[in-house]
Amino acid sequence: MPGHTENEITVAAPLDLVWEITNDLENWTELFSEYASVEILDRKGDTTTFRLTMHPDENGTVWSWVSERTPDRENRKVRARRVETGPFQHMDIHWEYSEVPGGTRLHWRQDFAMKPDAPVDDEWMTDNINRNSKIQMALIRDKIEARAGVSR
Repeated sequence: MPGHTENEITVAAPLDLVWEITNDLENWTELFSEYASVEILDRKGDTTTFRLTMHPDENGTVWSWVSERTPDRENRKVRARRVETGPFQHMDIHWEYSEVPGGTRLHWRQDFAMKPDAPVDDEWMTDNINRNSKIQMALIRDKIEARAGVSR
């Protein structure tokens, strides 16, 4: 059964600031704790193709892949997908932004399936993505709120 995750967090900052910071790919290494590097490979219109490389995992393995990301500012959505899928049959990512009382809600949805020969199955990856998304979203919230001058 394919994997599906949905995670969200409210950031006490204006939507424009949240949008600007979370869509600044070149600075994702400062925003996310898991990325060691971001390399922009191509830009066509609103779509950016880029390579993400993670910090080594607990076994010393460095994971890297190419993704494609298209922000739609007018509709407050971003669509992304892995171009180099690695252990995934597919990985589709959707981010949605909405203004809510107290700030901006950031909602992430990921739909994916692992390849039959992948080292983990869909259930394991679902749990992993859910666990890590919560960590990354909290880091992102804290960094954006600090930039916006919000104290927790």
